[in-house]
Amino acid sequence: MLDTLDAAAVRRWCASGLAALKRHQGEIDDLNVFPVPDGDTGTNLVLTLTSAQQALTMDLDTVADGTSTAHGHALRLMARGALLGARGNSGVILSQILRGFADALATTPAVRGPELAAALRAATAAAYSAVARPVEGTLLSVVSAAAGAAERADSEQLRVVARAAAGAAAQALARTPEQLPALARAGVVDAGGRGLCLLLDALVEVITGESPQRPVPVVEAVPPAAGAARSVPPAATAARETGSPEYAYEVQFLLDAEPETVRRMRDTLDALGDSLVVVGDEGTWQVHVHVNDVGAAIEAGVVAGRPYQISVTRFADQRAPAPVPAPDGRAAVVVAAGAGIAELLTAEGAVVVPGNPSTGELLEAVLSTGAARVVVLPNDPDAQAVANQVAEEAQRVGVKVSVVPTRSPVQALAALAVRDPRRHFEDDVIAMAEAAGACRYAEVCHAGRDALTVAGPCHAGDVLALVEGEVHLIGADLIDTCVALVDGMLGGGGELVTLLVGADAPDELTDAVCTHIARRWPFVEVQAYPGGQPRYPLLVGVE
Repeated sequence: MLDTLDAAAVRRWCASGLAALKRHQGEIDDLNVFPVPDGDTGTNLVLTLTSAQQALTMDLDTVADGTSTAHGHALRLMARGALLGARGNSGVILSQILRGFADALATTPAVRGPELAAALRAATAAAYSAVARPVEGTLLSVVSAAAGAAERADSEQLRVVARAAAGAAAQALARTPEQLPALARAGVVDAGGRGLCLLLDALVEVITGESPQRPVPVVEAVPPAAGAARSVPPAATAARETGSPEYAYEVQFLLDAEPETVRRMRDTLDALGDSLVVVGDEGTWQVHVHVNDVGAAIEAGVVAGRPYQISVTRFADQRAPAPVPAPDGRAAVVVAAGAGIAELLTAEGAVVVPGNPSTGELLEAVLSTGAARVVVLPNDPDAQAVANQVAEEAQRVGVKVSVVPTRSPVQALAALAVRDPRRHFEDDVIAMAEAAGACRYAEVCHAGRDALTVAGPCHAGDVLALVEGEVHLIGADLIDTCVALVDGMLGGGGELVTLLVGADAPDELTDAVCTHIARRWPFVEVQAYPGGQPRYPLLVGVE
Protein backbone atom coordinates (compact mmCIF):
# COMPACT_ATOMS: atom_id res chain seq x y z
CA MET A 1 0.00 0.00 0.00
CA LEU A 2 1.60 3.26 -1.16
CA ASP A 3 1.22 6.49 0.78
CA THR A 4 2.69 8.56 -2.03
CA LEU A 5 3.33 8.17 -5.75
CA ASP A 6 7.07 7.94 -6.44
CA ALA A 7 9.02 7.51 -9.68
CA ALA A 8 9.09 3.71 -9.41
CA ALA A 9 5.32 3.68 -8.99
CA VAL A 10 4.92 5.87 -12.09
CA ARG A 11 6.92 3.36 -14.12
CA ARG A 12 4.87 0.45 -12.75
CA TRP A 13 1.66 2.36 -13.55
CA CYS A 14 2.70 2.86 -17.17
CA ALA A 15 3.67 -0.80 -17.56
CA SER A 16 0.52 -2.06 -15.84
CA GLY A 17 -1.71 0.28 -17.82
CA LEU A 18 -0.15 -0.81 -21.10
CA ALA A 19 -0.59 -4.46 -20.17
CA ALA A 20 -4.27 -3.84 -19.38
CA LEU A 21 -4.83 -2.05 -22.68
CA LYS A 22 -3.19 -4.90 -24.56
CA ARG A 23 -5.40 -7.46 -22.79
CA HIS A 24 -8.51 -5.49 -23.71
CA GLN A 25 -7.34 -4.14 -27.06
CA GLY A 26 -9.75 -6.21 -29.13
CA GLU A 27 -12.64 -5.44 -26.80
CA ILE A 28 -12.03 -1.68 -27.10
CA ASP A 29 -11.66 -1.93 -30.89
CA ASP A 30 -15.04 -3.66 -31.01
CA LEU A 31 -16.70 -0.84 -29.07
CA ASN A 32 -15.78 1.55 -31.86
CA VAL A 33 -17.73 -0.13 -34.69
CA PHE A 34 -21.21 -0.57 -36.08
CA PRO A 35 -21.64 -3.52 -36.35
CA VAL A 36 -18.66 -5.12 -38.15
CA PRO A 37 -15.50 -5.41 -35.99
CA ASP A 38 -12.92 -3.22 -37.75
CA GLY A 39 -12.44 -0.32 -35.30
CA ASP A 40 -9.06 0.75 -33.99
CA THR A 41 -9.44 2.77 -30.77
CA GLY A 42 -7.89 0.02 -28.67
CA THR A 43 -5.01 -0.28 -31.10
CA ASN A 44 -4.44 3.48 -31.07
CA LEU A 45 -4.38 3.59 -27.26
CA VAL A 46 -1.92 0.68 -27.09
CA LEU A 47 0.40 2.40 -29.58
CA THR A 48 0.17 5.66 -27.65
CA LEU A 49 1.03 4.14 -24.29
CA THR A 50 3.71 1.94 -25.85
CA SER A 51 5.47 5.12 -26.89
CA ALA A 52 5.08 6.46 -23.35
CA GLN A 53 6.69 3.33 -21.89
CA GLN A 54 9.53 3.49 -24.39
CA ALA A 55 10.25 7.07 -23.32
CA LEU A 56 10.44 5.94 -19.70
CA THR A 57 12.65 2.98 -20.55
CA MET A 58 15.14 5.00 -22.58
CA ASP A 59 15.51 7.45 -19.69
CA LEU A 60 15.73 4.76 -17.05
CA ASP A 61 19.13 5.80 -15.71
CA THR A 62 18.73 9.57 -15.72
CA VAL A 63 17.68 11.78 -12.84
CA ALA A 64 15.36 14.75 -12.59
CA ASP A 65 16.54 17.90 -14.35
CA GLY A 66 16.41 20.17 -11.31
CA THR A 67 13.05 21.67 -12.13
CA SER A 68 11.14 18.45 -11.46
CA THR A 69 11.01 15.90 -8.69
CA ALA A 70 11.93 12.32 -9.54
CA HIS A 71 8.29 11.34 -9.90
CA GLY A 72 7.56 14.55 -11.83
CA HIS A 73 10.41 13.77 -14.21
CA ALA A 74 9.03 10.26 -14.80
CA LEU A 75 5.53 11.62 -15.42
CA ARG A 76 6.86 14.17 -17.89
CA LEU A 77 8.75 11.45 -19.75
CA MET A 78 5.59 9.37 -19.87
CA ALA A 79 3.53 12.33 -21.15
CA ARG A 80 6.17 13.33 -23.69
CA GLY A 81 6.39 9.80 -25.06
CA ALA A 82 2.60 9.61 -25.34
CA LEU A 83 2.52 12.92 -27.21
CA LEU A 84 5.11 11.86 -29.77
CA GLY A 85 3.50 8.46 -30.32
CA ALA A 86 -0.18 9.42 -30.11
CA ARG A 87 -2.48 7.67 -32.59
CA GLY A 88 -6.10 8.54 -33.22
CA ASN A 89 -8.32 11.00 -31.46
CA SER A 90 -8.40 9.05 -28.19
CA GLY A 91 -4.63 8.60 -28.21
CA VAL A 92 -4.05 12.32 -28.67
CA ILE A 93 -6.48 13.24 -25.88
CA LEU A 94 -4.88 10.64 -23.60
CA SER A 95 -1.48 12.22 -24.21
CA GLN A 96 -2.90 15.57 -23.12
CA ILE A 97 -4.44 14.03 -20.01
CA LEU A 98 -1.02 12.65 -19.10
CA ARG A 99 0.59 16.01 -19.78
CA GLY A 100 -1.85 17.87 -17.51
CA PHE A 101 -1.28 15.21 -14.86
CA ALA A 102 2.49 15.57 -15.16
CA ASP A 103 2.50 19.38 -15.12
CA ALA A 104 0.45 19.43 -11.93
CA LEU A 105 2.79 17.04 -10.12
CA ALA A 106 6.17 17.96 -11.61
CA THR A 107 7.40 19.99 -8.63
CA THR A 108 5.16 18.59 -5.90
CA PRO A 109 7.34 17.14 -3.11
CA ALA A 110 4.90 14.30 -2.34
CA VAL A 111 1.84 12.97 -4.15
CA ARG A 112 -0.92 12.13 -1.69
CA GLY A 113 -4.69 12.39 -1.94
CA PRO A 114 -5.08 16.17 -2.49
CA GLU A 115 -2.25 16.26 -5.01
CA LEU A 116 -3.76 13.38 -7.00
CA ALA A 117 -7.13 15.14 -7.07
CA ALA A 118 -5.48 18.37 -8.28
CA ALA A 119 -3.60 16.44 -10.98
CA LEU A 120 -6.79 14.85 -12.28
CA ARG A 121 -8.44 18.27 -12.40
CA ALA A 122 -5.47 19.66 -14.35
CA ALA A 123 -5.61 16.65 -16.68
CA THR A 124 -9.31 17.30 -17.31
CA ALA A 125 -8.70 20.97 -18.09
CA ALA A 126 -5.86 20.09 -20.45
CA ALA A 127 -8.00 17.53 -22.28
CA TYR A 128 -10.95 19.88 -22.75
CA SER A 129 -8.72 22.75 -23.87
CA ALA A 130 -7.12 20.54 -26.50
CA VAL A 131 -10.40 19.72 -28.25
CA ALA A 132 -11.87 22.39 -30.49
CA ARG A 133 -15.45 21.25 -29.90
CA PRO A 134 -15.73 19.07 -26.79
CA VAL A 135 -18.41 16.39 -26.90
CA GLU A 136 -19.88 14.82 -23.78
CA GLY A 137 -20.30 11.07 -23.68
CA THR A 138 -16.66 10.57 -24.60
CA LEU A 139 -13.31 10.13 -22.88
CA LEU A 140 -13.67 13.78 -21.78
CA SER A 141 -16.73 13.00 -19.67
CA VAL A 142 -14.97 10.06 -18.06
CA VAL A 143 -11.87 12.01 -17.00
CA SER A 144 -14.05 14.86 -15.74
CA ALA A 145 -16.06 12.48 -13.57
CA ALA A 146 -12.85 10.99 -12.17
CA ALA A 147 -11.55 14.44 -11.24
CA GLY A 148 -14.83 15.44 -9.58
CA ALA A 149 -14.96 12.30 -7.47
CA ALA A 150 -11.33 12.70 -6.45
CA GLU A 151 -12.05 16.22 -5.21
CA ARG A 152 -15.19 15.15 -3.36
CA ALA A 153 -13.26 12.37 -1.60
CA ASP A 154 -11.37 15.16 0.23
CA SER A 155 -8.86 12.75 1.74
CA GLU A 156 -5.16 12.87 2.51
CA GLN A 157 -4.93 9.16 1.72
CA LEU A 158 -3.75 8.43 -1.82
CA ARG A 159 -5.60 5.13 -2.02
CA VAL A 160 -8.96 6.68 -1.06
CA VAL A 161 -8.73 9.31 -3.78
CA ALA A 162 -7.49 6.85 -6.41
CA ARG A 163 -10.34 4.43 -5.70
CA ALA A 164 -12.91 7.22 -5.79
CA ALA A 165 -11.61 8.47 -9.14
CA ALA A 166 -11.55 5.03 -10.76
CA GLY A 167 -15.02 4.16 -9.47
CA ALA A 168 -16.54 7.40 -10.74
CA ALA A 169 -14.87 6.93 -14.11
CA ALA A 170 -16.50 3.51 -14.45
CA GLN A 171 -19.90 4.99 -13.60
CA ALA A 172 -19.38 7.81 -16.11
CA LEU A 173 -18.44 5.27 -18.77
CA ALA A 174 -21.73 3.45 -18.21
CA ARG A 175 -23.57 6.76 -18.75
CA THR A 176 -21.93 7.61 -22.07
CA PRO A 177 -24.75 6.04 -24.18
CA GLU A 178 -27.17 8.43 -22.46
CA GLN A 179 -25.07 11.35 -23.66
CA LEU A 180 -24.30 10.23 -27.22
CA PRO A 181 -27.22 8.87 -29.31
CA ALA A 182 -24.81 7.09 -31.67
CA LEU A 183 -23.55 4.97 -28.76
CA ALA A 184 -27.10 4.23 -27.64
CA ARG A 185 -28.15 3.09 -31.12
CA ALA A 186 -25.16 0.79 -31.41
CA GLY A 187 -25.55 -0.50 -27.85
CA VAL A 188 -21.98 0.33 -26.76
CA VAL A 189 -20.12 2.59 -24.35
CA ASP A 190 -17.39 5.01 -25.44
CA ALA A 191 -14.23 3.18 -26.53
CA GLY A 192 -11.75 5.86 -25.43
CA GLY A 193 -13.47 6.17 -22.06
CA ARG A 194 -13.14 2.44 -21.55
CA GLY A 195 -9.41 2.72 -22.15
CA LEU A 196 -9.08 5.50 -19.56
CA CYS A 197 -10.97 3.42 -17.01
CA LEU A 198 -8.42 0.63 -17.49
CA LEU A 199 -5.58 3.08 -16.85
CA LEU A 200 -7.19 4.40 -13.68
CA ASP A 201 -7.80 0.86 -12.46
CA ALA A 202 -4.12 0.15 -13.14
CA LEU A 203 -3.22 3.15 -10.97
CA VAL A 204 -5.38 1.78 -8.15
CA GLU A 205 -3.62 -1.57 -8.48
CA VAL A 206 -0.19 0.05 -8.24
CA ILE A 207 -1.20 2.07 -5.16
CA THR A 208 -3.20 -0.54 -3.26
CA GLY A 209 -2.03 -3.89 -4.60
CA GLU A 210 -5.68 -4.67 -5.43
CA SER A 211 -6.87 -5.23 -8.98
CA PRO A 212 -10.37 -3.85 -9.64
CA GLN A 213 -12.33 -6.17 -11.93
CA ARG A 214 -14.75 -4.07 -13.96
CA PRO A 215 -16.09 -5.67 -17.14
CA VAL A 216 -17.28 -3.40 -19.92
CA PRO A 217 -20.87 -2.22 -19.19
CA VAL A 218 -23.60 -4.01 -21.13
CA VAL A 219 -25.78 -1.59 -23.08
CA GLU A 220 -29.04 -2.42 -24.82
CA ALA A 221 -29.29 -0.85 -28.27
CA VAL A 222 -31.96 1.88 -28.44
CA PRO A 223 -34.13 1.99 -31.58
CA PRO A 224 -34.15 5.27 -33.53
CA ALA A 225 -37.20 7.48 -33.38
CA ALA A 226 -40.09 6.70 -35.69
CA GLY A 227 -39.25 7.62 -39.26
CA ALA A 228 -35.57 7.92 -38.46
CA ALA A 229 -34.39 4.47 -39.48
CA ARG A 230 -32.26 5.90 -42.29
CA SER A 231 -30.21 7.85 -39.78
CA VAL A 232 -28.61 4.62 -38.58
CA PRO A 233 -25.07 4.39 -39.96
CA PRO A 234 -24.60 1.70 -42.63
CA ALA A 235 -23.32 -1.63 -41.39
CA ALA A 236 -19.74 -2.60 -42.08
CA THR A 237 -18.61 0.98 -41.59
CA ALA A 238 -16.26 1.72 -38.70
CA ALA A 239 -17.62 4.33 -36.31
CA ARG A 240 -15.26 7.21 -35.61
CA GLU A 241 -13.86 7.92 -32.20
CA THR A 242 -15.46 11.36 -32.56
CA GLY A 243 -16.60 13.58 -35.37
CA SER A 244 -18.96 13.61 -38.30
CA PRO A 245 -18.95 11.07 -41.15
CA GLU A 246 -18.88 14.11 -43.43
CA TYR A 247 -15.08 14.06 -43.19
CA ALA A 248 -13.39 11.15 -44.87
CA TYR A 249 -10.06 10.67 -43.16
CA GLU A 250 -7.70 11.58 -40.37
CA VAL A 251 -4.57 13.71 -40.52
CA GLN A 252 -1.95 13.74 -37.77
CA PHE A 253 1.45 15.34 -37.56
CA LEU A 254 4.00 16.65 -35.11
CA LEU A 255 4.69 20.37 -35.37
CA ASP A 256 7.51 22.59 -34.19
CA ALA A 257 5.97 26.06 -33.88
CA GLU A 258 5.37 29.06 -31.65
CA PRO A 259 2.10 29.31 -29.68
CA GLU A 260 0.83 32.32 -31.68
CA THR A 261 1.15 30.59 -35.05
CA VAL A 262 -0.39 27.43 -33.58
CA ARG A 263 -3.46 29.45 -32.52
CA ARG A 264 -3.93 30.67 -36.09
CA MET A 265 -3.41 27.16 -37.47
CA ARG A 266 -6.02 25.83 -35.04
CA ASP A 267 -8.60 28.30 -36.41
CA THR A 268 -7.77 27.21 -39.97
CA LEU A 269 -8.09 23.51 -39.19
CA ASP A 270 -11.31 24.06 -37.27
CA ALA A 271 -12.83 25.53 -40.44
CA LEU A 272 -11.56 22.60 -42.55
CA GLY A 273 -12.97 19.70 -40.53
CA ASP A 274 -13.83 18.36 -37.10
CA SER A 275 -12.43 16.21 -34.28
CA LEU A 276 -9.63 18.76 -33.97
CA VAL A 277 -7.13 18.23 -31.17
CA VAL A 278 -3.94 20.27 -30.78
CA VAL A 279 -1.68 19.50 -27.82
CA GLY A 280 1.76 20.87 -27.15
CA ASP A 281 4.82 20.44 -25.00
CA GLU A 282 8.06 22.46 -25.07
CA GLY A 283 7.46 23.87 -28.55
CA THR A 284 6.38 20.54 -30.04
CA TRP A 285 2.71 20.07 -30.88
CA GLN A 286 0.69 16.99 -31.77
CA VAL A 287 -2.04 17.86 -34.28
CA HIS A 288 -5.03 15.65 -35.07
CA VAL A 289 -8.01 16.53 -37.30
CA HIS A 290 -10.62 14.86 -39.49
CA VAL A 291 -10.83 16.53 -42.92
CA ASN A 292 -11.62 15.98 -46.57
CA ASP A 293 -8.75 18.10 -47.86
CA VAL A 294 -5.51 16.52 -46.63
CA GLY A 295 -3.37 18.98 -48.56
CA ALA A 296 -4.99 22.01 -46.95
CA ALA A 297 -4.56 20.52 -43.47
CA ILE A 298 -0.87 19.86 -44.01
CA GLU A 299 -0.44 23.29 -45.61
CA ALA A 300 -1.87 24.87 -42.45
CA GLY A 301 0.88 23.11 -40.52
CA VAL A 302 3.53 24.38 -42.94
CA VAL A 303 2.30 27.94 -42.51
CA ALA A 304 2.42 27.57 -38.72
CA GLY A 305 5.86 25.99 -38.43
CA ARG A 306 7.59 22.74 -39.29
CA PRO A 307 5.30 19.71 -39.56
CA TYR A 308 6.85 16.25 -39.58
CA GLN A 309 5.93 12.60 -38.99
CA ILE A 310 2.86 13.29 -41.11
CA SER A 311 0.34 10.46 -41.21
CA VAL A 312 -2.99 10.04 -42.94
CA THR A 313 -5.46 7.58 -41.44
CA ARG A 314 -3.03 5.42 -39.42
CA PHE A 315 0.55 5.25 -40.57
CA ALA A 316 3.61 7.56 -40.44
CA ASP A 317 4.35 9.04 -43.83
CA GLN A 318 7.92 9.03 -45.11
CA ARG A 319 7.87 9.61 -48.84
CA ALA A 320 10.45 8.01 -51.07
CA PRO A 321 12.16 10.03 -53.81
CA ALA A 322 10.08 10.05 -56.98
CA PRO A 323 11.46 8.32 -60.08
CA VAL A 324 11.44 10.21 -63.35
CA PRO A 325 8.15 9.38 -65.11
CA ALA A 326 8.18 7.88 -68.58
CA PRO A 327 6.74 10.50 -70.96
CA ASP A 328 4.30 8.18 -72.75
CA GLY A 329 3.76 5.52 -70.09
CA ARG A 330 0.44 4.53 -68.54
CA ALA A 331 -0.30 2.53 -65.44
CA ALA A 332 -3.12 1.49 -63.13
CA VAL A 333 -2.88 1.40 -59.34
CA VAL A 334 -5.52 -0.44 -57.34
CA VAL A 335 -6.19 -0.51 -53.58
CA ALA A 336 -7.27 -3.97 -52.44
CA ALA A 337 -6.94 -6.53 -49.64
CA GLY A 338 -6.61 -10.28 -50.18
CA ALA A 339 -3.93 -12.34 -51.89
CA GLY A 340 -6.30 -13.77 -54.49
CA ILE A 341 -7.71 -10.36 -55.39
CA ALA A 342 -4.19 -8.95 -55.65
CA GLU A 343 -3.22 -11.77 -58.02
CA LEU A 344 -6.24 -11.12 -60.23
CA LEU A 345 -5.59 -7.40 -60.40
CA THR A 346 -1.88 -7.90 -61.05
CA ALA A 347 -2.74 -10.23 -63.92
CA GLU A 348 -4.73 -7.34 -65.40
CA GLY A 349 -1.57 -5.23 -65.36
CA ALA A 350 -2.31 -3.20 -62.22
CA VAL A 351 -0.04 -2.28 -59.32
CA VAL A 352 -1.77 -3.38 -56.11
CA VAL A 353 -1.52 -1.45 -52.84
CA PRO A 354 -2.76 -3.15 -49.61
CA GLY A 355 -6.01 -1.81 -48.19
CA ASN A 356 -6.24 1.43 -46.19
CA PRO A 357 -3.04 3.12 -47.45
CA SER A 358 -1.85 6.52 -46.32
CA THR A 359 -1.46 9.33 -48.83
CA GLY A 360 2.28 8.79 -48.85
CA GLU A 361 2.01 5.04 -49.44
CA LEU A 362 -0.42 5.44 -52.35
CA LEU A 363 1.62 8.30 -53.85
CA GLU A 364 4.75 6.18 -53.64
CA ALA A 365 2.98 3.39 -55.53
CA VAL A 366 1.82 5.81 -58.23
CA LEU A 367 5.27 7.33 -58.72
CA SER A 368 7.00 3.95 -58.60
CA THR A 369 5.22 2.94 -61.81
CA GLY A 370 7.36 5.47 -63.70
CA ALA A 371 4.30 6.32 -65.81
CA ALA A 372 3.26 9.85 -66.75
CA ARG A 373 -0.45 8.97 -66.70
CA VAL A 374 -1.92 6.76 -64.01
CA VAL A 375 -5.46 5.67 -63.22
CA VAL A 376 -6.20 4.87 -59.56
CA LEU A 377 -8.98 2.51 -58.48
CA PRO A 378 -9.52 2.99 -54.71
CA ASN A 379 -12.30 0.42 -54.04
CA ASP A 380 -13.33 2.18 -50.83
CA PRO A 381 -14.73 5.64 -49.94
CA ASP A 382 -11.88 6.40 -47.51
CA ALA A 383 -9.25 5.29 -50.00
CA GLN A 384 -10.95 7.40 -52.65
CA ALA A 385 -10.42 10.52 -50.56
CA VAL A 386 -6.73 9.62 -50.24
CA ALA A 387 -6.56 8.93 -53.98
CA ASN A 388 -7.98 12.36 -54.78
CA GLN A 389 -5.24 13.94 -52.69
CA VAL A 390 -2.62 11.78 -54.40
CA ALA A 391 -3.85 13.09 -57.76
CA GLU A 392 -3.10 16.64 -56.61
CA GLU A 393 0.30 15.74 -55.17
CA ALA A 394 1.34 13.79 -58.29
CA GLN A 395 0.46 16.67 -60.57
CA ARG A 396 3.17 18.75 -58.90
CA VAL A 397 5.82 16.38 -60.22
CA GLY A 398 4.34 16.09 -63.69
CA VAL A 399 2.28 12.92 -63.28
CA LYS A 400 -1.37 12.98 -64.33
CA VAL A 401 -3.56 10.84 -62.08
CA SER A 402 -7.23 10.15 -62.73
CA VAL A 403 -9.33 8.49 -60.04
CA VAL A 404 -12.10 6.10 -61.06
CA PRO A 405 -14.40 5.99 -57.99
CA THR A 406 -14.69 2.24 -57.56
CA ARG A 407 -16.16 0.98 -54.28
CA SER A 408 -15.34 -2.73 -54.57
CA PRO A 409 -12.69 -4.95 -56.18
CA VAL A 410 -15.37 -6.38 -58.48
CA GLN A 411 -15.85 -2.91 -59.94
CA ALA A 412 -12.08 -2.58 -60.36
CA LEU A 413 -12.00 -5.85 -62.31
CA ALA A 414 -14.80 -4.60 -64.54
CA ALA A 415 -12.95 -1.34 -65.16
CA LEU A 416 -9.61 -3.00 -65.93
CA ALA A 417 -11.28 -5.40 -68.35
CA VAL A 418 -12.13 -2.53 -70.75
CA ARG A 419 -8.82 -0.69 -70.46
CA ASP A 420 -7.35 -0.02 -73.90
CA PRO A 421 -3.97 1.74 -74.32
CA ARG A 422 -4.84 2.58 -77.95
CA ARG A 423 -7.43 5.09 -76.76
CA HIS A 424 -6.63 8.57 -75.56
CA PHE A 425 -5.99 8.43 -71.82
CA GLU A 426 -9.03 10.57 -70.98
CA ASP A 427 -11.30 8.43 -73.16
CA ASP A 428 -9.89 5.30 -71.56
CA VAL A 429 -10.63 6.66 -68.08
CA ILE A 430 -14.21 7.43 -69.12
CA ALA A 431 -14.68 3.91 -70.45
CA MET A 432 -13.31 2.41 -67.24
CA ALA A 433 -15.58 4.61 -65.13
CA GLU A 434 -18.61 3.57 -67.17
CA ALA A 435 -17.74 -0.12 -66.79
CA ALA A 436 -17.27 0.25 -63.05
CA GLY A 437 -20.55 2.16 -62.70
CA ALA A 438 -22.41 -0.57 -64.63
CA CYS A 439 -21.21 -3.20 -62.16
CA ARG A 440 -23.45 -3.45 -59.11
CA TYR A 441 -21.54 -4.67 -56.07
CA ALA A 442 -22.39 -6.40 -52.81
CA GLU A 443 -20.63 -8.02 -49.88
CA VAL A 444 -21.49 -10.56 -47.22
CA CYS A 445 -20.10 -10.46 -43.69
CA HIS A 446 -20.93 -11.37 -40.10
CA ALA A 447 -22.23 -8.83 -37.59
CA GLY A 448 -19.79 -8.18 -34.79
CA ARG A 449 -22.46 -7.14 -32.28
CA ASP A 450 -26.16 -6.57 -31.79
CA ALA A 451 -27.22 -3.45 -33.65
CA LEU A 452 -30.00 -1.76 -35.57
CA THR A 453 -29.67 -1.53 -39.35
CA VAL A 454 -31.84 -0.18 -42.13
CA ALA A 455 -32.99 -3.78 -42.72
CA GLY A 456 -33.95 -4.26 -39.07
CA PRO A 457 -32.16 -5.46 -35.92
CA CYS A 458 -29.21 -7.80 -36.21
CA HIS A 459 -27.42 -9.85 -33.57
CA ALA A 460 -23.77 -10.69 -33.16
CA GLY A 461 -22.91 -13.51 -35.55
CA ASP A 462 -25.80 -12.84 -37.95
CA VAL A 463 -24.99 -12.87 -41.65
CA LEU A 464 -25.34 -9.45 -43.26
CA ALA A 465 -25.71 -8.95 -47.01
CA LEU A 466 -24.89 -5.39 -48.06
CA VAL A 467 -25.71 -3.97 -51.50
CA GLU A 468 -24.01 -0.72 -52.46
CA GLY A 469 -22.96 -0.31 -48.81
CA GLU A 470 -26.36 -0.77 -47.12
CA VAL A 471 -27.72 -3.82 -45.35
CA HIS A 472 -30.38 -5.48 -47.49
CA LEU A 473 -30.61 -8.93 -45.91
CA ILE A 474 -30.02 -10.35 -42.44
CA GLY A 475 -29.73 -14.13 -42.23
CA ALA A 476 -28.63 -16.96 -39.99
CA ASP A 477 -26.98 -19.21 -42.60
CA LEU A 478 -24.09 -17.95 -44.73
CA ILE A 479 -24.82 -19.97 -47.88
CA ASP A 480 -28.59 -19.30 -47.80
CA THR A 481 -27.95 -15.57 -47.39
CA CYS A 482 -25.44 -15.53 -50.25
CA VAL A 483 -27.89 -17.32 -52.53
CA ALA A 484 -30.71 -14.93 -51.59
CA LEU A 485 -28.41 -11.97 -52.22
CA VAL A 486 -27.50 -13.15 -55.72
CA ASP A 487 -31.17 -13.81 -56.53
CA GLY A 488 -32.09 -10.32 -55.42
CA MET A 489 -29.37 -8.72 -57.52
CA LEU A 490 -30.12 -10.77 -60.64
CA GLY A 491 -33.81 -9.98 -60.24
CA GLY A 492 -32.89 -6.51 -61.46
CA GLY A 493 -31.11 -7.89 -64.53
CA GLY A 494 -27.58 -8.99 -65.31
CA GLU A 495 -25.54 -11.14 -67.65
CA LEU A 496 -22.32 -11.71 -65.71
CA VAL A 497 -21.79 -12.50 -62.02
CA THR A 498 -18.34 -12.23 -60.45
CA LEU A 499 -17.76 -13.96 -57.11
CA LEU A 500 -14.71 -13.27 -54.95
CA VAL A 501 -14.55 -15.79 -52.10
CA GLY A 502 -13.02 -14.67 -48.81
CA ALA A 503 -10.27 -16.20 -46.73
CA ASP A 504 -12.64 -17.54 -44.08
CA ALA A 505 -15.39 -18.81 -46.39
CA PRO A 506 -16.37 -22.50 -46.09
CA ASP A 507 -15.14 -24.78 -48.87
CA GLU A 508 -18.66 -25.50 -50.10
CA LEU A 509 -19.69 -21.86 -50.58
CA THR A 510 -18.42 -21.44 -54.13
CA ASP A 511 -20.00 -24.64 -55.47
CA ALA A 512 -23.30 -23.96 -53.72
CA VAL A 513 -23.70 -20.47 -55.15
CA CYS A 514 -22.49 -21.41 -58.64
CA THR A 515 -24.79 -24.44 -58.76
CA HIS A 516 -27.76 -22.33 -57.69
CA ILE A 517 -27.08 -19.70 -60.36
CA ALA A 518 -26.71 -22.36 -63.07
CA ARG A 519 -30.06 -23.85 -62.10
CA ARG A 520 -32.03 -20.66 -61.41
CA TRP A 521 -30.36 -18.31 -63.92
CA PRO A 522 -29.14 -20.58 -66.76
CA PHE A 523 -28.30 -17.73 -69.17
CA VAL A 524 -26.07 -15.88 -66.70
CA GLU A 525 -22.29 -16.34 -66.89
CA VAL A 526 -20.50 -16.90 -63.58
CA GLN A 527 -16.85 -16.22 -62.77
CA ALA A 528 -15.70 -17.34 -59.31
CA TYR A 529 -12.26 -16.72 -57.85
CA PRO A 530 -10.55 -17.21 -54.46
CA GLY A 531 -10.20 -13.59 -53.33
CA GLY A 532 -8.66 -14.21 -49.91
CA GLN A 533 -10.12 -10.97 -48.52
CA PRO A 534 -10.56 -10.72 -44.73
CA ARG A 535 -13.91 -10.28 -42.95
CA TYR A 536 -16.05 -10.70 -46.08
CA PRO A 537 -16.71 -14.36 -47.04
CA LEU A 538 -18.14 -13.23 -50.38
CA LEU A 539 -17.94 -10.20 -52.66
CA VAL A 540 -20.39 -10.11 -55.57
CA GLY A 541 -20.42 -8.12 -58.78
CA VAL A 542 -23.28 -8.13 -61.31
CA GLU A 543 -22.93 -6.67 -64.80
